[in-house]
Amino acid sequence: MIKPNYMDKLLDGVEVEWKALGNIADLKRGRVMSKQYLIENIGNYPVFSSQTANNGNIGSINTYDFDGEYVNWTTDGANAGTVFYRTGKFSITNVSGLIKLRNSSELNYKFLFHWLSIEAKKHVYKGMGNPKLMSHQMERIPVPIPPLKVQEEIVRVLDAFTELTAELIAELTVELRSRKKQYEYYRDKLLTLDEGEVEWKTLGEVALEFGRGKSKHRPRNDSKLYGGTIPFIQTGDIRNASHIIREFRQTYSKFGLEQSKLWPKGTLCITIAANIAETAILDFDSCFPDSVIGFVADPHKTISSYVEYLLTSYKAKLQSKSTGSAQENINLSTFDSLQLPFPTLAEQERIVSILDKFNALTSSITVGLSREIELRQKQYEYYRDMLLSFPRSEVE
Repeated sequence: MIKPNYMDKLLDGVEVEWKALGNIADLKRGRVMSKQYLIENIGNYPVFSSQTANNGNIGSINTYDFDGEYVNWTTDGANAGTVFYRTGKFSITNVSGLIKLRNSSELNYKFLFHWLSIEAKKHVYKGMGNPKLMSHQMERIPVPIPPLKVQEEIVRVLDAFTELTAELIAELTVELRSRKKQYEYYRDKLLTLDEGEVEWKTLGEVALEFGRGKSKHRPRNDSKLYGGTIPFIQTGDIRNASHIIREFRQTYSKFGLEQSKLWPKGTLCITIAANIAETAILDFDSCFPDSVIGFVADPHKTISSYVEYLLTSYKAKLQSKSTGSAQENINLSTFDSLQLPFPTLAEQERIVSILDKFNALTSSITVGLSREIELRQKQYEYYRDMLLSFPRSEVE
C-alpha cells in the first residue's frame, strides 16, 4: 500500500518540466496490410493494429518495420487513444501510430506509456461518428518530465501492480477453467443414459412447437422494424446468456412484430447460423430471426431445461454437421434424424436440479472473476493517477 504522502516525498525539491509530445518524440503511422497479405507473408514477427484484444496482435509476418522500444497507440475507431508498450521486432498497420523518443535518457518509455494511458483518450476527436486520435493531435499532448530516477521509481511501482494483477487473473482463470471442466464432466456423465432407461426421440417428437424464427421484411436494418416494446433477440444474445436469456438489447415495433412471430417465455432458442448450436431459454416472450430455432416443450414428455443441457452436451456433434460454407450453419433438418435420450420426467427434473446447482456455481465464479479483475484494475488506475499527478506548469 502506498502512503498518501508518498508523492510529496518523492517529488520533494524536484523540478518537473512539461513538454509537448511532439517536441520530444517522432510520431509515425503504420502501413496498410490486408488479411490476404498477412496470409501470404506469414512469419514470426507480430503485426499490431487498432484492436485491443490479444494485445492488438492481428497476426505475424516474415518481415518487420520496427526494432527497439516504442509506445504504440490506436488512431481510429472505438479503441482510439488506447496505448501499448512495445519492444522487439514488429510492424503496425495504418490505423496504429508509433512514438519514438528522441532522447531516452530524458524520458522513460514505460513512464510515457503509463502517462499516456491516462492522457491520450482525453484528446480523442469523436466527431463524424468515427473516433480518431491522429498524429497532429497526439503531438500536442503535454508530458511531465521529472528526473529519470523519479520516473523509474514510478514505473517500478506501477509495473509491480500490473504484475500482481496479471498473476491474480491467471490464477482465477485456471480456477474457472477447472470448475467448467468439472461441470462439463458431471453434465456429460449425468446425460449418458443406458438404453433401457430412456426413450430415444427427436426434438420434433417431444415438442408442442419446433421451428425457425421469422423476420420476413427486407432490408433487415429498416428502422421501421425497431424501437417498440417487443423484445427481439439475436444469436449473440443467446451466445452470451448462461442457460437463461434474461436480457435483450433490441426491440421490435408493432410493424416489426407483424412480420415476425412472438415466442413464449420458456422457449428454448437454438442458433443455427453464425454461432452454431448455442442454446438458452427465454425468460420473457420474444421474437427472433430465422437464424434461430424455437423449441416449445411438450410438458407431458420433457422440460426445456433438460433439453437445453442435453444440447450443450451434443454441441460438438451439432457443429460437426455444419455446411462448411463461408458462414457455417446448420438447419432445421439437422434435427430430423438426431435421436436424443429422454428418461422419465422425474429423472429429467433430478438431472436438471443437479446441473442447475453446478451452473449457478460456475456462473458465480465467472462473476467473481470479473469483479476481482475490475477491482484490481481500479486499484491500479487509482495508484497510477496518484503517482502521475504532477503540478502543472507551462508546456514547451
